[in-house]
Amino acid sequence: MPELTSQAQRLTTALHLDGKRVRVEVCGELDLDTGERLRNCLHKALSDSVQGVELDLSGVSFCDCDALDILLSLRQRALKQGKTVVVRISGGAVDRLVTVTDPRAMFADSGADGQDTAARHTQDAEASVERDEDLRTEIAQLRRAMHTRPTIDLARGILMASFGLDSEDAWAVLVAVSQNTNTKLHSLAGSLVAAVKGDPLPEGVREQLSAAVAKVDSTAGTPQLR
Repeated sequence: MPELTSQAQRLTTALHLDGKRVRVEVCGELDLDTGERLRNCLHKALSDSVQGVELDLSGVSFCDCDALDILLSLRQRALKQGKTVVVRISGGAVDRLVTVTDPRAMFADSGADGQDTAARHTQDAEASVERDEDLRTEIAQLRRAMHTRPTIDLARGILMASFGLDSEDAWAVLVAVSQNTNTKLHSLAGSLVAAVKGDPLPEGVREQLSAAVAKVDSTAGTPQLR
């Protein structure tokens, strides 16, 4: 199979035939906006494969619950066809999401050649139904939280501009401050946006923000958010 590359805003995918499996390299951001393009790409890869799909997600810079939902649906589709879906390489953004939902075992290679017997496929499919339902419940909860995403994304952009952070470091700072101040992420994001407009941040939040930024960026003279 010749290399097939498709591009959308913030997403690039490449398909490669690797023996009886199709290897898919994914780069960019996986979210609601790019989800349909990703779904179509993975369905094509599965259809073109004999044994299944191998995923290289090391180039993914952002991943939300919609992407995980797509992967779970792909796995179920593969099981019905007697195929497998294996995540060969992940990355920081993907690892953060699966740390919450812990579906790693579902996408692990179960054999030397990546192919299960028919009996193993059937057993795996039956045993995974309950776990899949639990994961979908967690995904639904995460999706509800996405209604606050515009504010969170804006706050992340503020941190990137104010402290010279990249996208991942800005996200890490938000999460750290949220945890250390026992503040919901969307509430913290709202406070940061309000701070830019002139409302002062609570002292405790300011202290934790400075500490979190210092942890991810040791550059001297990092500006303080006013």
